[in-house]
Amino acid sequence: MRKLAILLSIAALAAFAAQRRAPGFALPDSKMQVFDLADFRGKVVLLEFMQTTCPHCNAFAGILHQAEQKYGGKIQILAVVKAPEDNGNTVAGYIAAHKATYPILFDAGQMMFSYIRSGTMNFPHLYIIDANGDIRSDYLYSLTTRDVFEGKALFTELDRMLK
Repeated sequence: MRKLAILLSIAALAAFAAQRRAPGFALPDSKMQVFDLADFRGKVVLLEFMQTTCPHCNAFAGILHQAEQKYGGKIQILAVVKAPEDNGNTVAGYIAAHKATYPILFDAGQMMFSYIRSGTMNFPHLYIIDANGDIRSDYLYSLTTRDVFEGKALFTELDRMLK
């Protein structure tokens, strides 16, 4: 019974965290073009924290490509990598390998911590931000969220949000 209460408390906290305002940011890509979250107000934003060497991030690139094709201008995908682990060369290789057309932005870690709010960075980590700028969903890759990153669960959620 105690374990159930703890699990329910954790689930409630996760749901609460997923309904908070998305922290603002302005970050550069490898061409030094700055992208500001506020510029995408009115669209659903898929904000992925990733690492170019992460196998699950590489698999998720295919799902993001499908999402771009299916939803077009209704969504905006923004991927964020942490320097110095990733750099212009690793990102260029990732873009070429996955034919990524969405911006991949560089962060020194401060912006990621404003979202993740913990000392551990595990990848991929996806935030779905609604058109009003509120975090609607928060997914860290695990066995329970695998269908979001490798299956069809992301599309089910986006279909529901974009009705």
